[in-house]
Amino acid sequence: MKNQLTVLLLLSALLFADYPDQHREIRTTAMWNHISSNSNIVLSEDGTRLQLAEGSTNGYFILVPDTLEQLFDRGLPSWNGLVNHDESGFKVSMRFKYGTGWSPWLTVGYWQNYVWSSYGYTSYGAGYIDYDYVVLDNFHTVWQWRVELKRQLSSHPSPSIDKLSFFVSDDRTTDNLDFTAIVNDDPPAIFYPTEFVCQYNVDPVIGGSICSPTSTVLAIRSCGFEVDPYVFAVDNFDDYWNIFGMWPRAVQNAAAYHLDGAVTRYRSWSQAYETLAAGGRIVMSVGQPLYSGHLMMLAGFDAQGDPIVHDPARQNGDSYEYDKSALSHSWFDKGGVAYTFFSEDTTLLAIDGDELLTRPDQMTLFQNFPNPFNPSTTIRFALSTPANIKITIFDIQGREVSRLKPALFLAGTHEVSWNAASLAAGVYLVQLETGSQLAVRSMTLLK
Repeated sequence: MKNQLTVLLLLSALLFADYPDQHREIRTTAMWNHISSNSNIVLSEDGTRLQLAEGSTNGYFILVPDTLEQLFDRGLPSWNGLVNHDESGFKVSMRFKYGTGWSPWLTVGYWQNYVWSSYGYTSYGAGYIDYDYVVLDNFHTVWQWRVELKRQLSSHPSPSIDKLSFFVSDDRTTDNLDFTAIVNDDPPAIFYPTEFVCQYNVDPVIGGSICSPTSTVLAIRSCGFEVDPYVFAVDNFDDYWNIFGMWPRAVQNAAAYHLDGAVTRYRSWSQAYETLAAGGRIVMSVGQPLYSGHLMMLAGFDAQGDPIVHDPARQNGDSYEYDKSALSHSWFDKGGVAYTFFSEDTTLLAIDGDELLTRPDQMTLFQNFPNPFNPSTTIRFALSTPANIKITIFDIQGREVSRLKPALFLAGTHEVSWNAASLAAGVYLVQLETGSQLAVRSMTLLK
């Protein structure tokens, strides 16, 4: 009887344990290699995006079903692409297993203007799309992507897409977070300044509705890129739902300003610190007790490990510090949802006591060339001081596929060749690491 009880308790623990957060990204080459159905879609000449075939005004592609190891019932889709004509666009849909078949295709968003006669389904018998958030009644491991591209005239530039992202979770995880541990989590000091703007100063008419695009502008500016906050906000407007705050649109909009992003989640301050320390930027979606719904940029942490934010809703919101407990509940009670960005250029600042110290940009990783490549490419980087460099190559699933021998490099610009003749075509990540810095870029191998 005792053994049976033990078995039952173990089974119960397994059945009711929270499933971990998971994130899947698929980029151009992998999308092209995993198409199951295609109408008028081609790979661009430079291999960087999927677009309409010459002479076509409409097209679509469906990817083979994608699978994750752990179950999920909530999802955050996002994407990066390009639309450079007002009468062109792309629309992203997903479907999930339902009964013995599939759900209908559920529209999860589009870019940029609404150019379709029908938006499509947003719900079915076991789930729905809450504007930009996938809510499922049952746990899943499998889904499919469908992307439709459209232009009014074949002479117009084609819309294109180069990345699909899906961050999934178990809805129980948010309810079961240890808030004592979260509040007592004190990451090291780090800080990203920005050219601050209060959202209400951007425009008197729409100022109260543009926290999402304005916070994203703060992230873009913190990376050293110029952006007009009013233009960015107008571009962010969803003219189907008539709102400025759609999560995937902010991520997509930032792609035009050299930020590679995704809608993600964080479960601790230390997890957020790891992104900042790697050169990333975070825009947090927060709620009560601070706001009913709002977004702000996580700027970093002070010497005591307390978070610093750039809050566009406050006139004095530049480098603002809220009560840590209140801010923790405001973000993590709402699920820790955030836009996560990485840029081509970042400058890292550290806080030491009460002084703000600029740390020299010791390492810059440039885009490999050629890119795409077959089978060899050159990895180029620059150092402002001598450093021991470790270079590691990963596949798109995060598995290490190659490691170059660590070596000491002097200050200056350096080039290292890498041959991928033994590897399959696809997207790979090159990671450069010193004792204190890390930089990552994607590379596309074509065969």
